[in-house]
Amino acid sequence: MARLVRWTALTAAAALLTVGCGGGSSGDDKDDASPSSGRPSAAPSGVPDALASQSLDWGRCKGTAESPAPDGDWQCATLKAPLNWSEPDGETIDLALIRARATGDERIGSLLFNFGGPGGSGVSMMPSYADSVSSLHQRYDLVSWDPRGVAASEGVRCRADEAIENAESVDSTPDTAAEERAYLKDAADFGQGCEKAAGRLMAHVSTTDTARDMDLMRHVLGDEKMHYFGISYGTELGGVYAHLFPKHVGRVILDAVVDPGADTMGHAENQARGFQRALEDYLRSTGKDPKQGSQEIAALLERLDANPLPTSSPGRKLTQTLALTGIVLPLYSKDGWPTLTSALAAAEEGDGSELLALADGYNERDPSGRYGTTTHSQRVISCLDDKQRPTLEETKRLLPRFEKVSPVFGAFLGWDTAGWCHEWPVAGQRETPQVSASGSAPILVVGNTGDPATPYEGARRMADELGKDVGVVLTWKGEGHGAYGSGSECVDSTVDAYLLEGTVPKDGKVCS
Repeated sequence: MARLVRWTALTAAAALLTVGCGGGSSGDDKDDASPSSGRPSAAPSGVPDALASQSLDWGRCKGTAESPAPDGDWQCATLKAPLNWSEPDGETIDLALIRARATGDERIGSLLFNFGGPGGSGVSMMPSYADSVSSLHQRYDLVSWDPRGVAASEGVRCRADEAIENAESVDSTPDTAAEERAYLKDAADFGQGCEKAAGRLMAHVSTTDTARDMDLMRHVLGDEKMHYFGISYGTELGGVYAHLFPKHVGRVILDAVVDPGADTMGHAENQARGFQRALEDYLRSTGKDPKQGSQEIAALLERLDANPLPTSSPGRKLTQTLALTGIVLPLYSKDGWPTLTSALAAAEEGDGSELLALADGYNERDPSGRYGTTTHSQRVISCLDDKQRPTLEETKRLLPRFEKVSPVFGAFLGWDTAGWCHEWPVAGQRETPQVSASGSAPILVVGNTGDPATPYEGARRMADELGKDVGVVLTWKGEGHGAYGSGSECVDSTVDAYLLEGTVPKDGKVCS
C-alpha cells in the first residue's frame, strides 16, 4: 500500500478531477519578464550570476490529453536551478511554474503555494485552488510549481500502469513468511524502477534541495521576502525554508502541519492515531459507538484479506489493501463521510465497487487504467529525506503498538515502515527535518483538531521548534485535512488579516 500521503484535502476530494497544465509556455501570448516588487530582492548566496539574473518567459500554459490547460489568466514559465546545490555552477534542472497576477492595485508580491505530498503538482493544483484564495488574489500573484522530481519538473515514474495494477495483489499486511518475502520483493523492485527512471536526479530531490529552489524562485520573481502558503507536507518544506533562510521569511502560513519531531516510525504512528481519530468522529456522526464501529470495519478488512470482493470493474476485485485505501479517501474531508457510509454498506452486502472507486480516486487511477505518479515522486523524495530504514524484525516487534493505536489502520501503517524504503538505492539524509528559524518574522501555524493525516499535535511541535516569537499557533476545532477554506470564518479571516495586513494573532488563538 502506498504510504498515506501527507497531501491536501482538496487533492483527495478532487481525486481525478483536478485541472492542470504542462510546465513551460506555449511560446505565444508572451508576457514580460518576472514582475518586480518595486525593490531589489535579496540574492541567494552562492548562486551563479547566470541563474540569479535569469528572466522568466511567461506565456500561455501548455495542456496535455490527460491535463488540459487551465481556463483564465494563467501563465506558465520554466525556472532553471542547479541539479546539485553543492555544485551550483554545474548541470541544471528545469522547474515548471504557474502564476496568475494579482487582480487589485495594491499588490504585495508573489504568494508561493505548495499543496503537499511530497509529490503533488502545484502546476496542476493551483488553478483548482484559486477560488479558495480569491481574497488573497487581489493583492498577491498566485504562484506554484512542480518541485524537482514531480510532474513537469522531470517527474519520476517508477513503474508502468500494468505493473502497478498487478501489485494490487501483494498483501500489505503479510500473514506468512511467503507473503513477507513477496511484500519486500515488491518494495525493492519499486526502488529499482525509481533508480532506473530518475537516474542522476535520484540523489537531488530532497526537501532541502527544494527549499533552496524556492529561494532562487523568490529572487527571480523579484520578491525581497518569501510569502508562502504551505499545506500538509508543504508545512515541512516551509519549516526547512525558514531554517535555511530566516532573514528572507515574509508572511508564511503553515496549514495541516507535519510534526517536525517525528521520524519514520513516529510519522506512521501519528497517522495511525490521526486516521483512527477521524474514523471515530465519523462513526459518532452516524450514531455508532466508535469502538464497535471500528471493530466492524476491522472485521470487514480481515475477511477481505482471505476473500476479496467482486466489483463492477471487469477483472478487478476489492482487496484488503484497496478497501483500506477507499476508507481513507473520504476521511480527508467531512463532505466525504456520506460517501463512506454508502461504500461500507455496499461492501457489507458483498459489493466492493464503491470502495474500489474511492481507492482508484486516491491512487489517481482513471477509468482507462492509467495511474498518476504522485506516490512515485513522494517515495523518491521521502526516501532521500528519511535516514531510517526499519527492518522486518523491528517492524514486527512494533506492530502490536500500532494495532493498539488503531485497530483499522495500525497494521497497514506499521508494515509500511518496513516496505516503503526497503533496499532503497540512495541513502537517506536525516532523522528529522531542521526547522528552527531564529531571526525569522512570525510564522502562522494552523492546526485542526480533527485532521486525519497530520494530527493536531504537530502544530504545537512545529511552532515550538521554529522558536520563540516565530511560531504562532492558530487552532481550529474542526474536521478534515487542513483548516483554511474549510468553512471557518474565524480561521479564514485570521489568515487573511495576517497575509493581507500583516496582523499577527495572539499565539494560541482558538476558532471553534
